[in-house]
Amino acid sequence: MNILVLSFYFEPDLSAGSFRNTALVKALDGLVPSGSQIDVITTLPNRYSEYTVDAPLNERWGVTNVTRVQLPKHNSGMLDQSKSFLFYARAVQKATSDKRYDIVFASSSRLMTALLGSFISKSLKTPLYLDIRDIFVDTIKDVLPSRVVWLLTPIFNLLEKLAINQAKHINLVSGGFEEYFLDRYKNISLSFFTNGIDNEFLTNNILLDSNEISQAATTNIVYAGNIGEGQGLHQIVPQIAKILGSKVKFKIIGSGGRLENLKRRIVTDGIKNIEILAPMNRADLIFEYQKADVLFLHLNDYDAFKKVLPSKVFEYGAMGKPILAGVAGYAAKFIEEHIDNAEVFPPCSVDQAILSVGKLVIKTEPRVGFIKQFTRKDIMEEMALDVISKAEVKS
Repeated sequence: MNILVLSFYFEPDLSAGSFRNTALVKALDGLVPSGSQIDVITTLPNRYSEYTVDAPLNERWGVTNVTRVQLPKHNSGMLDQSKSFLFYARAVQKATSDKRYDIVFASSSRLMTALLGSFISKSLKTPLYLDIRDIFVDTIKDVLPSRVVWLLTPIFNLLEKLAINQAKHINLVSGGFEEYFLDRYKNISLSFFTNGIDNEFLTNNILLDSNEISQAATTNIVYAGNIGEGQGLHQIVPQIAKILGSKVKFKIIGSGGRLENLKRRIVTDGIKNIEILAPMNRADLIFEYQKADVLFLHLNDYDAFKKVLPSKVFEYGAMGKPILAGVAGYAAKFIEEHIDNAEVFPPCSVDQAILSVGKLVIKTEPRVGFIKQFTRKDIMEEMALDVISKAEVKS
């Protein structure tokens, strides 16, 4: 069996797509029949300019060949990202033009990898398995200016249709996406393998099980991840920090397109209880989680984000720390159903966020049932078997 995996981000890059697809490939590597080959075509780490880590251009694990494309230097703007993706797409086309595969797997959050997968699948006459991590067409309606949306939406609707109609099977990482796809596409084959908890968060001594309620005067609140329009941190964190003053201290770990907005707001308002750190590797990040009193999550107040389920929910949940989450829709429902000692408030609502901080019990307590249900390794093994089952092995 020959499998092609397309993922713009992959180990050791820092992104939800990287963590997810690395785990899936490792599961596939252990489950494919003898004599199989898995080709992964990805990029050298490029998620954050502030985070650099070496990775080989070519690497082999078991029956897996990993090829990393070196991209030209770029920033996080849409134009630069588009140029980088075109560079990646040309490299994928060149690398696969004379190959034979039994299935093409493509994991996509911004539509383009899904479209690339559909093009390769069609040109090689090979089944396509799509893993959809976000609804790009839905998201751009909220985050881009209306005049740009008016121009681009029909184009992206067409591109999405081309990708989805080519797929033999589609996995959705959030159950909140189901209605969107069923309304638009009839007779599609769907599954719902979510994100999950990686092994780094499950090893011995990760959890500091205190069971004692903190009496500290200052509550240390940690956020880690992208700092972009989608997270809207610049619209809520400075306001909370300013009102609560010495009662809280925020530590923001990450980077993104709205980092400068956040920094300007901190300086303008003279806020002293927010610290910003650059993206860091997972070992260091786990240490920061362990020191935290509360883990913070926020999505901007856009309709598109009512469908998503952020991957951060799973690693936060595994740490056993209280969670303060400014989310709505499917994510809010998921947290309320599955995670103890988590307070959900409406996105961008400063008053409700402050009330929610006061409701949290500041102690660390392992969430054993949550961990058992959402271990990434188990989820990815089930998904890997599903991918294998959709392949059409050529004689």
